[in-house]
Amino acid sequence: MMTQSCGLVAIVGAPNAGKSTLVNALVGQKVAIVSPKAQTTRARLMGVAIEDQTQLLLVDTPGIFEPKRRLDRAMVAAAWGGAEGADVLALVVDGKGGVGAKVTAIIESLVGRPEPTYLILNKVDVADKPKLLLHAERLNALLPFTETFFVSAGTGDGVAELKTAFAAAMPEGPWHYPEDQVSDASERSLAAEVTREQLYLQLHAELPYASTIETETYAERDDGSVEIHQQILVERPTQRAIVLGKGGARIREIGARARAELAGIMGKPVHLYLHVKVKPGWDEDRETYRDIGLDWVE
Repeated sequence: MMTQSCGLVAIVGAPNAGKSTLVNALVGQKVAIVSPKAQTTRARLMGVAIEDQTQLLLVDTPGIFEPKRRLDRAMVAAAWGGAEGADVLALVVDGKGGVGAKVTAIIESLVGRPEPTYLILNKVDVADKPKLLLHAERLNALLPFTETFFVSAGTGDGVAELKTAFAAAMPEGPWHYPEDQVSDASERSLAAEVTREQLYLQLHAELPYASTIETETYAERDDGSVEIHQQILVERPTQRAIVLGKGGARIREIGARARAELAGIMGKPVHLYLHVKVKPGWDEDRETYRDIGLDWVE
């Protein structure tokens, strides 16, 4: 019998570097929400990928940035918390954006850490090719990375080679999850994330970060389908109007797309009921933090 290996890969980086897209590509299906909007990953989420006899536990962390409010501080704490105990740290950098102050600050925080650290220059399909090598040289001058990879998580270019390299670096040991499990997220929390993703995708700049999803009830029906009731929390009545849309058209569309995606992911019918609640200061409510999987940070 071939020896099994299992280990933890912490995916870190600045907002919008493509960390969640990379985790999804490595797993081979969607486990993390993706949006063009930065800072969409809020809590630490683990994707589970298989490469031959190796199980990779991929921690998709929130983007690391300069925190300005409690929610920001909680997200950054979750990012560094997700990196603790990792067998490999993987810094994802937007290959098109290059080496900016945010990336430099993260690298400074990585100096002296004991784990092997991989540099992953992402979005190579849209980056300036000659500049990619310059970015790699500059970043390796700041921190001598164990390995450097050039990938496009969006197209899949270079992802297979990266996955093989991750697997080779993992320690021997039994798998932590069943072979068919792709995430440690519960279906309840996944449902909230899928709805939140639709908020971002459909409302773009109209709705700021002043929104979150609370799952009020999640229940299996006798016929095997799932009934989910969620409330969308916003800070102001004007934001509630944006989410509802004219005659309730927008919230119906958000619900329809989230419902269809969840049914596909879960492999069973989903009955999703949404309503919008104005809750000023929801991001200063301890219970809300617990619901979205973040620790309360003073």
